Formats: sequence, C-alpha cells, structure tokens
Amino acid sequence: MKNLFVTKSVLKKALPALMLLFGSVSVMGQNDPTIMKINGKPVSRSEFEYSYNKNNAEGVIDKKDVNEYVDLFVNYKLKVEAAKEAHLDTMSSFKKEFTSYRDQQIRPAFITDADVEAKAQQIYNETKTRIDSLGGLVKPSHILLLLGQRATPEQQAAAKTRIDSIYQVLKNGGDFAEMAKKFSDDKGSAANGGALPWLSKGQTLPAFEKAVFSLKKGEMSEPVLSEAGYHIILLEDKGGFFPYDSVHADILKFIEQRGLREEIIDTKLNELAKSRGENVTPAQLLDEKTAELVAQDKDLKYLVQEYYDGLLLYEISNRTVWEKAAKDQQGMAQYFKKNKKKYKWDEPRFKGIAYHVKDAADVNAVKNAVKSLPFSEWAEKLRKTFNNDSILRIRVEKGIFKKGDNALVDKEVFKKDTTYKSLKDYPIDAVYGKVLKAPKEYEDVRGLVLADYQEQLEKDWIADLRKRYPVEVDESVLKTVNKH
Repeated sequence: MKNLFVTKSVLKKALPALMLLFGSVSVMGQNDPTIMKINGKPVSRSEFEYSYNKNNAEGVIDKKDVNEYVDLFVNYKLKVEAAKEAHLDTMSSFKKEFTSYRDQQIRPAFITDADVEAKAQQIYNETKTRIDSLGGLVKPSHILLLLGQRATPEQQAAAKTRIDSIYQVLKNGGDFAEMAKKFSDDKGSAANGGALPWLSKGQTLPAFEKAVFSLKKGEMSEPVLSEAGYHIILLEDKGGFFPYDSVHADILKFIEQRGLREEIIDTKLNELAKSRGENVTPAQLLDEKTAELVAQDKDLKYLVQEYYDGLLLYEISNRTVWEKAAKDQQGMAQYFKKNKKKYKWDEPRFKGIAYHVKDAADVNAVKNAVKSLPFSEWAEKLRKTFNNDSILRIRVEKGIFKKGDNALVDKEVFKKDTTYKSLKDYPIDAVYGKVLKAPKEYEDVRGLVLADYQEQLEKDWIADLRKRYPVEVDESVLKTVNKH
C-alpha cells in the first residue's frame, strides 16, 4: 500500500504534476471507451476492468494477465449471449431470483439512521407505556426451597418448617444474601445473594408476582408458596421503566436481530408509493432507485449485472453441459470407448461386494441373487431380497475397491496379510465380484468420465459460440486497462 502521509514540501513540489493528473482523470472519467464487441454489443473498458480486477485480486492463486483474461471474459459473455438468445431471462424463476438479489443491494438505500432511531424510540415508548401501566419494574432477591408438585404431605410440612425457621432468622437480623447463598435451591441467584433481574408483570410465577408487587422497597415478605416451592422475597428496588439512553443499545440490537430494518423499509416504500399516486408500486420505486444508484456507482452497476449474467450463465451451462452430460449415458459410454487409454489403473481393482451374513446359507444366496444382473442393479436387488422387512439379514459394502479400501477385500481378494474384525451380529464374511486390470465400462470410472465429458462438451460449445457470434477486441483500448 502506498504511503498516504506526505510532507508539505513534497506536496508543493508535486502540485503541478498532481494538477495535471487530476485534469487527465477528469477527462478520462468522461471517456469510457468500448474495449470489445460481443455479437455487435459493446462492452466498456470499465466493465472489463471491474471483472478483471475482481477476479485477479490479492490472494487469488491462479492470477491471469490481461491478455489471458480476455479469452475467459469473452467466453463468459458468449455464454450469456446464448442464454439471452434462448430467452432464459424471461423465465419467471429467473426474474424472481434476480429481483430478490437486486433488492438486497438496493433496499438499504431507502433507510437512514434517523429511520432506525425513530423505530427505536417507538419501541421504547410502547414498551415503557405497557410496563408502567402494569405497575412498573421490581428488583427482588429471594430464597427458594424447591418443592415438587408431587411432594407428599410430609415433604410439604418439612419444607414449611424449614422456610419458617429461615424466615425467623432473617426477622431477627440475619443477613439475607448470606442466607440465600447457604440455603436457597435456586443456585443461579444464590451465588449472587439471591439477587434476581429486574422483572415486570407476566415474567414470573403468579404467586411470586402477586407477592413481590405488593411489597415496598426494602420490605421482606413472609414465606410464599408458588408452583416452584417456598420463597422468601426481599424487594431491593422498584420503579418505572428504564431511561431511554440506558436501553438504547439493546433496542438497536433487537432491531437488527428481529429483521425490523426490513419492516422499516417496507413501510417507507409503501408510504412513498402512496404519496406518488395510485399507479406507483414499491417495485417501481426499487426499479427507479436501481437506475439512480447504478448511474452513480459503477461498482454497484457491475455487481448487479454480474449477478444477472451469473444466473443466466448457470442456467445455460447446466442445460448445455452439466445436466446434459450427467443424463447422456450413451454419450459418456462413447466418450469412454474413444478415450479408454486415459483411464488405465496403476493396479487391479475389485469390482463387487464385501458382505456379512448371519446365516451360512445366505452366502450363496447373495451370489445367486445378483450374478445375472448388471452391477448397477445389485444394491436394489439385495435390499429387496434380504433387507426388505424390518429384520436386516445382511450388511453389504458395494464398490470398486483398490488395495487398502476394504480390509475384507484386501484379505480375501488381494491376499494381503491383514486382520479383519467381523461385524457384531453378522459373523460370516464373504466377497463376490471380479478383479479388473482396467475399467471395462464407463461406469467403472464414472466420476472421471463425467468430468472429462463435461469438459469436452464445454470446449465444443465454446467453439460453436465463437463461430456463431462475432467477437471484436480493440487491442489499443486493451493496453490501457487499469490493473489494481
């Protein structure tokens, strides 16, 4: 980072050059030349710069120089162009998702600190009115002897005797805090001498509430029986709701946690729309604000556009490459057949199952159940045949195993000198399948084939887009790109 602190003498010497620089920046700010055209549509230098600098920022591992990035950027724009030509931007699902994202960026512009402060004051006033009308706040301490709802008469009598004796000690000058620490069953408050937080009506047990709100400041109650047990209550303080400044930070936190900012924005949008006339909607106000803000802030403009294009790019790529490849079984099979050599294994694999049974008869029953079926159907067949009821007869691990993947396969198939611990309740272990020196079909290496097939579809698609849509890059403007 450049040093932003300079002396007056340095600034004086630099002033003529700075004036020239600021003058040139002003001219350049008005001049945003077209760096390329995609299918005849211009792309400004500032848009390319935004994308380049964002994707080659500090910390990016695979940085590209400007010339390398041009191809990536062009390919991206070509795909977006194809998506628009396919009218994917007219889909209701696309419009809904884009509008939702755009609104996340724009809606905060409709709220000010003054709006939030007004909401905080409203919440405070409503809370203060409600609490003060109910009798205000009390700050009690208590000593509690717990008494379960199913307590026997004997237990109740014992608790009453004990609380009465504590009360007598307190009446004779005993220290309330010390007695609470020693005898109270409410361990949370006992550690603090029985102290409870400020309470309003509706926050505590009815019997406790009735007693505490009848006390005067500094007064102690006789033993009170509530649903929890016996209490002795000391009223430390009482009064109206807290001053605004003392709860201001908590109210602001409450506004954030409850998402009340969004309510404030909704209210303002509805009020603004109403003031503008019957035909104006909050959605139109958001459209207007978007146009206003992106005109002022190119970064916001390109951020919104980037998301718009990104949604289109995802949808068109999914249809043309990702989902298409995953569903094209025949295409993957043909690709595998054509490129079989690239999928050779360094060592043989076992294609089959390692399984565990309770009954010795099921060892052969498992083999007979799957031996005439394609490998892809084995799991479903075994589930239906042996584990279809609530009782599981077998446990199975199915896959293409290399050495080290499965201890039972290592021992039985690859003849490794290894130990294997049988599963509890399934003491009989067996394997069934065959050893392959190399994959026989694309399903044997499906993940690799799918990735490579998708890559091939991507290359073919880009080649087709390059033929379909003309691309013009202005090399002279490209040389002026500002790299951050």
